[in-house]
Amino acid sequence: MSTGGAAPAEDASHEVLAVDIGGTKIAVGVVDAAGTLRDRRQVATDPDDPWPGLRDLLRSTDHHAIACGVGCGGPMDADTVSPLNIPGWRGFALKRHIEEVTGLPTFVDNDAKALALGEGWTGAAAGERNFIALVVSTGVGGGIVLDGRLLDGRAGNAGHIGHLIVEPDGPLCVCGARGCLEAIASGPSIERATGRPAKDASDEVKIHTGQMVGRAVADVANLLDLRLAVVAGSVAVGFAATFLQSAQDEIDARARISFAAGCRIVPAVNDPLVGAAAVAWRHGRALSA
Repeated sequence: MSTGGAAPAEDASHEVLAVDIGGTKIAVGVVDAAGTLRDRRQVATDPDDPWPGLRDLLRSTDHHAIACGVGCGGPMDADTVSPLNIPGWRGFALKRHIEEVTGLPTFVDNDAKALALGEGWTGAAAGERNFIALVVSTGVGGGIVLDGRLLDGRAGNAGHIGHLIVEPDGPLCVCGARGCLEAIASGPSIERATGRPAKDASDEVKIHTGQMVGRAVADVANLLDLRLAVVAGSVAVGFAATFLQSAQDEIDARARISFAAGCRIVPAVNDPLVGAAAVAWRHGRALSA
């Protein structure tokens, strides 16, 4: 795995407990050092207090893990998480809570950064040294790999593409700014704007959503000299080909400088739990020696 030194153990019998926390669902599974997922379980996310549901999943999952890796919405810092789309968690000590239940060393990172690790390991970006991975779902997040290394930033929140401004003075975002990509392309934002769930969106909405995502990706490609974007999440997957084509058209129109021209957007291929496991392999690789 080239993304950030996330090389798993040579012994494929080693496995990690993987946790993916989103605004709609929480999933837990077991992933071995070859990236194989087993025993996947999930529950709906309780926005007021997701911990009891996650705790029960952790207790019911059979494993022989050496560590636990977690992908969670942000923002976050070294010790706590405060996902914008989970109001009940503000400064929640997720790492400590999981370690108390499982007894495992636990490593937490942004879910889109986890996606970047997983897709760079065995997914759509395998072998690529420069790309962005983004999640378009209940929220919109991103993870950036440059020169084969995942960017972290000061507090671990680097790559948060959801808060690029794509429509100046556009809709108010949950972060407090106006015109953020998340305020336009996330599932709840689409529902607020249209009056119906994102899954029932019209083709016009799917095209506009793809256009806004493509605009943000083009900005990143122009800024950081990359030519690949990998996208996942319920909105991106649900809007499918209409969304992807609209995003690609916008990238083609706006990423015109020679080093960014030709930037592609492609769907992710891995379960998000593979990315969560890659967080543990990245940060806890010494445990697997």
